[in-house]
Amino acid sequence: MIRPALLAVIASFALTSCQQPAVAGEATFDAPAAQRIASEKPGLKTAVFVGGCFWGVEAVFSHMKGVTSAVSGYHGGSRANATYARVTRGNTGHAEAVRVTYDPSRVRYDQLLRVFFSVVADPTLKNRQGPDSGTQYRAALVPLNAE
Repeated sequence: MIRPALLAVIASFALTSCQQPAVAGEATFDAPAAQRIASEKPGLKTAVFVGGCFWGVEAVFSHMKGVTSAVSGYHGGSRANATYARVTRGNTGHAEAVRVTYDPSRVRYDQLLRVFFSVVADPTLKNRQGPDSGTQYRAALVPLNAE
């Protein structure tokens, strides 16, 4: 049995979290294979993906073979106002983002991009992904190196 205090915390979290996840039957898009295959040196690499509710983005990448971690955070805006309560209002300049650490010997950056564009984000939607809308849910790629 859930205690009333715990239930209140859960309800509070549910009311302030991202909207409901996509449901079965929603349209999907199969992104084309990359025209250029990533050629990365050995060792763990990092990529940052901005594409809607960060918990959904994190969930997708954390289940991929070769991804060693997927951590939610914010991109853009300033550190001073990077709190969940502020960012969810959509007026801080931040977007919900996920830092993905991966092993390129198991999954390449171009493969991560294909998953991003097939499953995570529709770049044709401005400030919106699935049921979530607002500037904090925009889609973007954050290049960290020349590759």
